[in-house]
Amino acid sequence: MTDSSMTEDSPSASPTAMRRILPADMVERGTCPFDPPTGLRERRGQGAVQPLHLLNGAQAWLVTGFEEARTVLADPRFSADKVRHRDATSLQPHEVAEAAPPPAVESREDGFFVFMDPPEHTRLRRLLTGQFTVRRMRELESRVTEIAIEHIEAMKAAGTEADLVPAFALPLPSLVICELLGVDYADREEFQERTAIGLNANSGEEERAKAGLELYAFMQRLVAGKRAKPADDLLSGLVHDADPPLTDAQLVDVALVLLGAGHETTANMLGLGTFALLEHPEQLAALRADPGLIDNTVEELLRFLTIIQLGVNRVTTEPVTLGGVDIPADATVVIATPEVNRDAQHWPEPDRLDLLRPRTPHLAFGHGVHQCLGQQLARVEMKIGLGELFTRLPDLRLAVPADQVPLRDEMLIFGVHSLPVTWS
Repeated sequence: MTDSSMTEDSPSASPTAMRRILPADMVERGTCPFDPPTGLRERRGQGAVQPLHLLNGAQAWLVTGFEEARTVLADPRFSADKVRHRDATSLQPHEVAEAAPPPAVESREDGFFVFMDPPEHTRLRRLLTGQFTVRRMRELESRVTEIAIEHIEAMKAAGTEADLVPAFALPLPSLVICELLGVDYADREEFQERTAIGLNANSGEEERAKAGLELYAFMQRLVAGKRAKPADDLLSGLVHDADPPLTDAQLVDVALVLLGAGHETTANMLGLGTFALLEHPEQLAALRADPGLIDNTVEELLRFLTIIQLGVNRVTTEPVTLGGVDIPADATVVIATPEVNRDAQHWPEPDRLDLLRPRTPHLAFGHGVHQCLGQQLARVEMKIGLGELFTRLPDLRLAVPADQVPLRDEMLIFGVHSLPVTWS
C-alpha cells in the first residue's frame, strides 16, 4: 500500500497530461515488459541528472541516479507542494509561455498530504502514523492469509484456468484496504471502477471529471457514516481522534489517497510479479526449492519492477547543485524511479532479476518524510499472496504466450490488465 509509486508520492500530472508533455519513449515499454521505458534506458551514461525537455515547451531535470534521487527526496529544498509551486509537468503550453507565479497561499485546507511540505504534511502524516498501529497490522496479516487462501481455493474449485488479475491480484489488496478504512466491500467495485478511469491515459477529460466527482461523493458518504457510527477502523479513528479535528473535506482527501494507493499499486505488483517469476523459471525454481527466499523475492521484485511509469516530481525552492549539475530555483525535478532502481552504481547487473541478491535499500517505497506509510502492509500482502499462490498452485504457468499478455502502458501505474494462467 502506498500513496502512490509504491510511495506516498504519486505522479503529479494526470495520465493524459503525462502523455501530452513527455516524449513517447519515456512512457512506452520495449520488447521486455519488465524493463523501464526505452527512453530511460537510452539515456543511460548521460549523467545521473539530465535536462528533460517537455513537449509543452518547459524544461525539467531528470534524475536517474540512486544517491541523487535519495537526496531529492530527503532535502527540503525540493518541494512536494504542488499548490505553492509550479510543476512543469502539469502545465499547458500557454501556461509555460506566461510563466506566471503560483498564487500566494497562506495555509493548506485540503487533505492531500502527498503534495504538502512540513509542517502541514507533518501534522497529517503523524495522525495517519498513529492509526497504523502494530495491533492493526498484525490483525490484517492473518486476514491477508485468509483472503489469499480463499481466492486461490476458489480459482481451483472453478477449474484449471483463470485470469489472475480479477481472480486474485486485485481482490486481495482491495479487501484489505477496505477493511483497514472501514469500507463495505460490497462497494469495492464502485471505487475500483472510478479509480481505474482516473488512472487511464485513454480516458476522456469529461469521463475523468465525472468519475472524480462520483468518487468524491462516495467518500463524502463514507465519512458521514463514520461520524454517525464509528467503528474500529482507520477512518473512524481519523474522524474522532484527531486533535484538532479534521474537516470533512480533509478526511475525504485523505481517504481518497489511501483507498486508491492501497489497492492499485499492490494489485499490480502481485500481477506483474507473478508474470515476472513465471518468465524467469530459474528464479521461480529457486523460490519453490526454498520458500524462505520469499522476503528476498519481494524486495527484488519491488526493485526490478518499479511500477510507477516514470516517477515522482519535486520543485526546487532555491538554486541547488545536484550530481554536479546546477539546477535553478523553481525548476521541476523528475525522479525516474524505474531507472533509479536499476542504477549500476548501486546494484551489480541491475537488469537481472536475482532472488539471491543481497538486500539493499531501493526506492520503490520512496525515501524521506514522504516514504510509504503502508510499506509493511504492502510487503505482507506480496509475501503472503505470492507465497500462497506458488505453494498451492505448484505448477502454475501462463495460459497464453508472454507477448499476448496485455500491458498497462496507458496507465500511470504499470502492470498487466490481465494474466491468463493455468495449472493441472
